[in-house]
Amino acid sequence: MVIQEEEFRNTIGTVDKDGKRLWAFPKKPKGVYYKYRKYVSYLLLIFLFAAPFVKIDGNQFLMFNILERRFNIFGFPFWPQDFYLFVISLIIGVVFITLFTVAFGRIFCGWICPQTIFMEMVFRRIEYWIDGDRNAQMKLDKQPWNAEKIRKRALKWLIFFLISFVIANIFLAYLIGSDQLLLYISEGPLNHWRVFVSLLIFTGVFYFIFAWFREQVCIIACPYGRLQGVLLDTQSIVVAYDYKRGEAENGRKKFRKNEDRKALGYGDCIDCFQCVHVCPTNIDIRNGTQLECINCTACIDACDEVMIKSGMPKGLIRYASEKEIAQKEKFRFTARMKGYTAVLSILIGILIGMLFLRSDVQANILRLPGQLYQKEGEIISNVYTYKIINKTTHSFDNITFKIVEPKQATIQIVGDQNITLPKQGLAQGTLFIRLDEAFLDKKKIKVKIEVYSEKQRIESTTTIFTGPKTF
Repeated sequence: MVIQEEEFRNTIGTVDKDGKRLWAFPKKPKGVYYKYRKYVSYLLLIFLFAAPFVKIDGNQFLMFNILERRFNIFGFPFWPQDFYLFVISLIIGVVFITLFTVAFGRIFCGWICPQTIFMEMVFRRIEYWIDGDRNAQMKLDKQPWNAEKIRKRALKWLIFFLISFVIANIFLAYLIGSDQLLLYISEGPLNHWRVFVSLLIFTGVFYFIFAWFREQVCIIACPYGRLQGVLLDTQSIVVAYDYKRGEAENGRKKFRKNEDRKALGYGDCIDCFQCVHVCPTNIDIRNGTQLECINCTACIDACDEVMIKSGMPKGLIRYASEKEIAQKEKFRFTARMKGYTAVLSILIGILIGMLFLRSDVQANILRLPGQLYQKEGEIISNVYTYKIINKTTHSFDNITFKIVEPKQATIQIVGDQNITLPKQGLAQGTLFIRLDEAFLDKKKIKVKIEVYSEKQRIESTTTIFTGPKTF
């Protein structure tokens, strides 16, 4: 009996026993949670579309230019030399999602994930507008390809393609920068056909995902769904069906007016299947927590509406933990959650400290590989390459070097003496450091060098000077 009750876990809601796709035709949701989800989704969509075009101090608010290895996060430019900050940020993100999942299940998927927001709040709403609600969509899917079906399909697919094209452009703005994208658009696709081909490929990917693959991304492709199965426990808050109240002693029963369900031993679930019909991943939430559930709360709104009409209290399906339903135990911060919180706090503290210590200008002076020191009388010289990186949005002129220690050493730049450090750029070249052998007390000594723009010190660095003496 237990094996039969758990058979639904051997398959997924969008694939039948023969492995064929079961198309999802969810009923259009409505209710309190759906209204709040719309507000959150539209705010996030505005942020997503606006972020590449917002600039802070001349820097794009968000940019991930992988090809040129330039990244802007919240207006702060990051270079490959700052990669350690990026790694720590990723670790913080993973720990945060882990903590959030342990405490609140897959709520991220239902409320914040771009895949869900685009699918449910953009593409699905267009589908409701063109094809109609659940029953109308199912009827349209089964009917032959007549004029009505061709017109609706062509209109829907065209709009889907245009939206996918817009999303691809926004995606490209994050990758290459909004200024570069606008330049390409103004100059036309023929002048940048490689970029245009890439744009069409991205458009095709987005169109495939939102027009056909859809909820399969959350069920099959996304690893987060598998991760939640490992992280969830009986204390995690998830979208849950209160089987104690819904089943009672004798299980579910269709609603009959003026019937005393409690006296007959039946639960509050009237087996109306509205929670199933509204689900975007084709599951029955009454079977318990499942891989396919993205915590979208559509079933909560649908069930609450039925409960109100039936004269019963809301909350048969609600945000709750398994322990709360089974043992009436309220949510508490477990030892595991405290551990994740402690790790997260430490990592955030480290990141904040590193951000404060991060310099706007970074200088590296290294001995030229394969070159030994040179000796002219009593003077020892070493040849170096220098690279100065400017992470700011303003340039520095008249770059000079000053040796702080040892003070007897001198420095000479090879080539143009007038060095300019462009904004968000770099300056590089060659220089010599010379020192009288009398001041070289060992084979290798550390040289401290300061970098100046006009009379302003912008960076300091160290390098190694070698000579012939050994002690």
